[in-house]
Amino acid sequence: MTVDTPGSLSALREANQGRVIRALRSAGAMTQAEIARTTGLSAATVSNIVRELRSTGTLTVTPTSSGGRRAQRVALARPTGLVIGVEIGATGLRAVLCNHDHEVLAEESIPYDAAASADRALRRTEWLVSTLMRQARVDREAVLGVGVGVPGPVDSAGRVASPALLPAWQEVRVGSDLAERLGMAVHVDNDANTAALGELVWGAGKDVSDFVYLKLSTGVGAALVLGGEIYRGAAGFAGEIGHITVDEQGRICRCGNRGCLETLVGGPYLLDLLQHSGRADAAASVAALVGAALEGDLGCRRVIADAGRVVGAAAAMLCNVLNPRYVIVGGELSAAGDLLLDPMREALARQALPSAVGMVEVVTAQLGQRATALGAVAHVERTLARAAGRALIRQKSTDRSGKTA
Repeated sequence: MTVDTPGSLSALREANQGRVIRALRSAGAMTQAEIARTTGLSAATVSNIVRELRSTGTLTVTPTSSGGRRAQRVALARPTGLVIGVEIGATGLRAVLCNHDHEVLAEESIPYDAAASADRALRRTEWLVSTLMRQARVDREAVLGVGVGVPGPVDSAGRVASPALLPAWQEVRVGSDLAERLGMAVHVDNDANTAALGELVWGAGKDVSDFVYLKLSTGVGAALVLGGEIYRGAAGFAGEIGHITVDEQGRICRCGNRGCLETLVGGPYLLDLLQHSGRADAAASVAALVGAALEGDLGCRRVIADAGRVVGAAAAMLCNVLNPRYVIVGGELSAAGDLLLDPMREALARQALPSAVGMVEVVTAQLGQRATALGAVAHVERTLARAAGRALIRQKSTDRSGKTA
């Protein structure tokens, strides 16, 4: 298998193709001159990219005029086929069916304890996707692929790679297993990455090239969006902010370390605080905690504010290193709004470098409970687009080799 190393010519070409596609997705149809101005690429580079992507069916080109001169109108082709996005969450499953215009045609969700058994969770996921397709009267042949977001680090083989976090999922190849069950192509990623991708395409991160996405729910995860793409790191595990050490004398975390961020702001920890304070109703779930806080419960407000300050301190470290434009906060706890975000902003302003925090904004994610499933749809679309681009590059290389021979 050929791997494109960072900085290689093929990697640069693929990155430039992505810039053109994102510009068209944001603005709609544009002339090549407008694409060049928007992306900062040279006219010759844009012309080559448009020619390549047109040959793969990714773009359409039609004659037009601009300023009285003949020009070419470039637009994204309307792809045939549908995409399904799935979230396998700690407390439930969700699936959405989207068309090429990113319209949600059908949606299903059920409560489910996916952590208990990977096999049963995958069987239940198969049932949910089949039910969704049956209700929407969609055949498998009409679906381009299924994207899945799972609550744990995912390696390049589509396998949950940290058994300490999800013991029942150790070495489970989610992608190939679910693909065999469904009879469709399946593409898997970490749930924070897919949620961030959803916000990048549809939500709070739209038209923003650099941001940090924080998912605060049962666990604590992060996704790093750099240059308009999810940064996954060398092994695909970038963003595990929940397991940085913030208190060396703190609680033992489920990952085996002591005093991880998750032991201070993860859902079970926060609810445990309320159990000991006698607020049993508010301790029933993160949603109950947030609801009580929004209704004015002082104890619940304090729990959320303290969590916000701790998360803000961790976000300050990320801002010092990455200098993002936004810190986007999602997950169940984000429903607390400014009760959570204001303490985060205060900690961020206090602990980040002034040059790093000067233009960063802390905002709430916009997609709510749909974020991971919608992001899984975008993950499929981007995976297919990259595959098409690589196939074109290989074909061009083969053609050149043939001519040389």
